[in-house]
Amino acid sequence: MTSLSARNPVCSECGRPASGNFCQDCGADLGGRFCSQCGAKIASGSNFCGQCGTQVSGAGDDAGQGRSPRREVAREVVMGGQTLPWWIAGVAMFALILFVGLSMVRAGPGPVPSTSGPVQQGLPAAGLATGGAPPDISNMSPIEAADRLFNRVMQATSSGDSAQAQAFLPMAIAAYQRARPLTLDGLFHLSMLNRTAMNLEAALDNALEILERNPDHLLGLAAAAEAAIELGELDEAELHYRHLADVYEGERQEELPEYDQHSLIVDVLKRDAERFLAER
Repeated sequence: MTSLSARNPVCSECGRPASGNFCQDCGADLGGRFCSQCGAKIASGSNFCGQCGTQVSGAGDDAGQGRSPRREVAREVVMGGQTLPWWIAGVAMFALILFVGLSMVRAGPGPVPSTSGPVQQGLPAAGLATGGAPPDISNMSPIEAADRLFNRVMQATSSGDSAQAQAFLPMAIAAYQRARPLTLDGLFHLSMLNRTAMNLEAALDNALEILERNPDHLLGLAAAAEAAIELGELDEAELHYRHLADVYEGERQEELPEYDQHSLIVDVLKRDAERFLAER
């Protein structure tokens, strides 16, 4: 006889009936964890990917173990050796992440945020305001679910709701891994999410995936440069930013959908690159 729980699966996080890849009530990932490097599914309780051997993000963190020396250096560079909440890892990173979210959820024309000052918030699109019911993503395609969760993280971050941002961040990362192969825009979103989660090496790898397919991609170059800076690899960041400055004018004329979608970011990338290069 089929058990009641088998006929009516429930979410392991909130205990409510759930179906699909994500819980429609709390947004919890019902499909398990996925490797940030190769995208393979991670078995429950595993600390390493069974396909490529990559350590699972967060494994051993409670004891301060499992972080690579490279990650520890990055933490010192980004946070000055202090134990700070992940969502304030750096003002520049925060501003760029907010730009991504606001440019996706902005309902209409609004004030343009600045990378060098306080972020000016636009109006959220209907149904994305934090504090309401989580988006129903149970019947969406993998990429639709990933984009909706990305919006949720960005909107929570922009409104200062760190608890909700933390709750949805791992779900959004897992959703993009599930949606592979990704477009260049999807890889950019995944890189931003990994940077927010302080998965800095994964964020850089995502950006380099973009550049393997389009070496002049402005968002890919910027994401690679920012991730390299946060890893303390300033020479690599300089290479990416110098190339961005060289190709910016011509590449800005390309009618790529992600350039239009993230125009608030793209419009200031050359200025950011030149500011960094001037200090080298």
